[in-house]
Amino acid sequence: MSGHSDEHADPAVAFESAKLGVWTFLATEVLLFGALFTAYTIFRMKYPELFRVEHAKLDRVLGAVNTVVLITSSFTVVLGVDAIKRGKARMLEVCFGATILLAAVFLCVKYVEYSAKFHHGLYPGTNLFFSLYFMMTGLHGIHVLLGMGLLSYVIVLSRRGRLSASYYTPAEMSGLYWHFVDLVWIYLFPLLYLLG
Repeated sequence: MSGHSDEHADPAVAFESAKLGVWTFLATEVLLFGALFTAYTIFRMKYPELFRVEHAKLDRVLGAVNTVVLITSSFTVVLGVDAIKRGKARMLEVCFGATILLAAVFLCVKYVEYSAKFHHGLYPGTNLFFSLYFMMTGLHGIHVLLGMGLLSYVIVLSRRGRLSASYYTPAEMSGLYWHFVDLVWIYLFPLLYLLG
């Protein structure tokens, strides 16, 4: 097995390669969520009364709380990436750890929301609105879980001394992914919770 220095002998090349890979992946994700946003918009135009009535059953307060939580988590990611660029590995671990904690809060709030919906007999098969609601928010939740895994992996790399001011590609790429996850929610929140 090659050593640490052999794995990324040219950090600039490794960074550009990783960046291209992440942007390509995110482009496919944009297409995926774009298709769902388009489907939601089309059906909302086709059945405006159904969507107006059903969207009022969502909890705007919990949705707003989750929006604040995710925006805050993007801020901690920015702080973490900035820290490792300055060689402060411990600060990176603290900031990414805080991001993971905020992501857990987001999922707990989502769990509360889902539980309330199930308690009131609202399931993915209830009607078209809730089919799209559970599909879009559920898919987003899976991306949050994946992001938590990525950020945890970066913390492990940092703890093993694999990241530094001269090599921080994993931290920056995972941060890019996390910003995308946040951005998707920024679109989901007004679309589902606010536009009646």
